[in-house]
Amino acid sequence: MKTAVQIARDVQNGESSAVDELNTSLAAVRARNDELHVFLYVDEEGAAAQAAKVDALVAKGENAGVLAGVPIAIKDNTCQRGIPTTCASKILEGWRPPYSATVIERLLAAGAVPVGKTNLDEFAMGSSTENSAFGPTRNPLDPSRVPGGSSGGSAAAVAADMTPISIGSDTGGSIRQPAALCGLVGVKPTYGLVSRYGLIAFASSLDQIGPFAKTVLDAATLLEVIAGHDRMDSTSLPEPSPSLVAHVNDGVAGKRVGVVRELIDGADEEVVDAVNRALDVLREAGATTVELSIPELRLGLSAYYLIAPAEASSNLARYDGVRYGLRVDAADVSAMNEATRTAGFGAEVKRRIMLGTYALSAGYYDAYYGQALKVRTQMIDAFSRAYHEVDFLVGATTPSVAFKFGEKTSNPMAMYLSDVFTIPTNLAGEAAISVPFGSGETGLPIGVQLLGPGRSEAQLFSAARVLEIADSRP
Repeated sequence: MKTAVQIARDVQNGESSAVDELNTSLAAVRARNDELHVFLYVDEEGAAAQAAKVDALVAKGENAGVLAGVPIAIKDNTCQRGIPTTCASKILEGWRPPYSATVIERLLAAGAVPVGKTNLDEFAMGSSTENSAFGPTRNPLDPSRVPGGSSGGSAAAVAADMTPISIGSDTGGSIRQPAALCGLVGVKPTYGLVSRYGLIAFASSLDQIGPFAKTVLDAATLLEVIAGHDRMDSTSLPEPSPSLVAHVNDGVAGKRVGVVRELIDGADEEVVDAVNRALDVLREAGATTVELSIPELRLGLSAYYLIAPAEASSNLARYDGVRYGLRVDAADVSAMNEATRTAGFGAEVKRRIMLGTYALSAGYYDAYYGQALKVRTQMIDAFSRAYHEVDFLVGATTPSVAFKFGEKTSNPMAMYLSDVFTIPTNLAGEAAISVPFGSGETGLPIGVQLLGPGRSEAQLFSAARVLEIADSRP
């Protein structure tokens, strides 16, 4: 499949049409969706109408947008008016929101063509997409393995050439981890850079929408489109979308790069080797490397699995069988609420709700949730000190390549460790990118992670492009 930038250029120049590009995308969906279970819903009628609208603008000689005619997949926790939006949960099965998320409105305004809604771990709680109430998504590169999670469907859509780009959300690594396992560029933007209005909340202080793409340029283009202030989101940064595409080829000459031990320790040898090769490439491109230790990062997993479940227990209280979604009738309201939530939520969601409720309960708040917030503050301070010494950090995205189905489902802690290198960035609210760099013994891709302070996306894209060029050499 062509890149998003190529498709938009061809459509705007009349060398192709949005309808033709959509048909190519839909053909790929039909060819492999039954095997991979990527899309929970394909909106052929709505996509066709949007594609026709783009072609009509081009025919009139008007600018159809930066993403004119580009098919895009949307993670199914992002509201799109009139389109089933389930969060891969039975409790929202069949629900059609009466409004669209801000990112959807911006994508449509830029000429993108949403193809449908992709599978995920239920309510974005998971690292393998095995927690979906509607069945797992398979990794297009090896269907016996997971695509990562929670945005596994969005990653698989791009890896399987169903769409050139897609939208995911990242609460503890849910874009970067599947990007690494599927060989894609995945971006967790600075908290507040992209509006969360219309994103169904998991953990509101951690969630952030971001792009998947096969190329750094496509990812930068997509992020430029969806970023920028939104008055509908009180946490949105009060500034316009940053200039990213213009800086993709700036390089890394003169940059100081931090090599963080805690972002490598525990990774498989082949992953560590890939990170070391990436550092060699950055040095060859003119950067200098500085070895750093940020011991606070070792506490990230523990803090995250108190803060995120605590916020989830509050956010998911709205699914009560009264206002929308699943309702299981019972003798009274209390029994109905219990029966609805018992039937509607899967095991992992229930586990996190109970953990979060316990952490927030009287007598335990200070010991657990309060302590986790203090650790979060220490981590933010530690990152800040590191960024006074270096411009950005380099580490592994995941400890291993894609693992096989069922390998970690019986051990929640083993599954949680899949995000050990990505969680710290969410706790700090800063920026990070996973870029494919090399492969393991099985031939499966390895992701290298680039981390920077808030609003540092432009320099992270520049560094990612340096690695992308080196990785594409024969």
